[in-house]
Amino acid sequence: MLSTLWKRQAPQMVGIDIGSHEVKAILLSKTADGYKIVSHAAAPVKKGAVSDHDIRDADAVVDCLRQIKRALPKSVKYAAVAVSGSAVMTKVIYMDASLNEEEMEAQIEIEADNLIPYSLDEVSIDFETLNVNSTDPSKVDVLLSACRTDNIDARVDALDEIDLETKVVDVEGYALGRSVELVLAQLPEGARNKAVAMVDIGANMTTFCVVESGETTFIREQAFGGELFTQSILSFYGMSYEQAEKAKIEGDLPRNYMFEVLSPFQTQLLQQIKRTLQIYSTSSGKDKVDYLVLCGGTSKLEGMANLLTNELGTHTIIADPFQGCLHADESIKHILQPSISKYMVACGLALRSYGKWRT
Repeated sequence: MLSTLWKRQAPQMVGIDIGSHEVKAILLSKTADGYKIVSHAAAPVKKGAVSDHDIRDADAVVDCLRQIKRALPKSVKYAAVAVSGSAVMTKVIYMDASLNEEEMEAQIEIEADNLIPYSLDEVSIDFETLNVNSTDPSKVDVLLSACRTDNIDARVDALDEIDLETKVVDVEGYALGRSVELVLAQLPEGARNKAVAMVDIGANMTTFCVVESGETTFIREQAFGGELFTQSILSFYGMSYEQAEKAKIEGDLPRNYMFEVLSPFQTQLLQQIKRTLQIYSTSSGKDKVDYLVLCGGTSKLEGMANLLTNELGTHTIIADPFQGCLHADESIKHILQPSISKYMVACGLALRSYGKWRT
């Protein structure tokens, strides 16, 4: 259902990123010079419980969310989550700038019926006005987002089970794009007005988004992630899955692993990113992005940022919002510093607490 009323102040929401490997949560407060982590949590998800961003085992996800809830302040009531994968469709359409919100809503229903390959009874739709169209000032660019309702309901129901009310269901690529605000200070001056690509390398999915002057202009997901690296270790060295995962995290691998396992995986990842950048260039008409920011659980692979900088000729960094405008008490910072890059989607969701708000 589309909404037309606007509130000035959004409620404080914990950002919860439900991944295929683990669930991550971040609660932020706003400060004079940025944002501060109030609370955080992460808990592993039973293998197979979440696949292609689809919740397949609701009980396992609820069990995981209960662990998350116990780590959060008891006062937390509201959450923001994201959907993605094949169940989500986003498209920028052009509409008459003179339309008011109600007229736009009626027009969106018609547009959606033509664009979405499902019955409108099966999907939830929302839209957001972006900017005046660059080629025709009488039009505005409008972002249309649609998702199969059962995907949304699965997340809302899981959070209901732990007494958290879902206030926002975002699209993961846009949540990732919003988090760029936290890492701009890591990039050269003027990056805010450049094309910054965020690349979130998860366990089974890599999410790629380009942010230009604060607007997310391009999103793409690829079924590729750190799980393939774990499988390579597992098969190459005859380990169990648990042993391979532990060895990957702790770096306890044979001396030749860089040549035998790491380098081939990095080459595959490089090819995936190259292909996505080509698609972006074709769709945008631009030669390249100005900066690459790696995040996600697989982003800190040894030498990955340098490899991309050298191979693509694009300044590449690993996201560390603590170098930007994200703050935390020393006790929290000490725990999170090594793994903060994997919380970027959760941070982007938590930032919805401080943006414009529709209800």
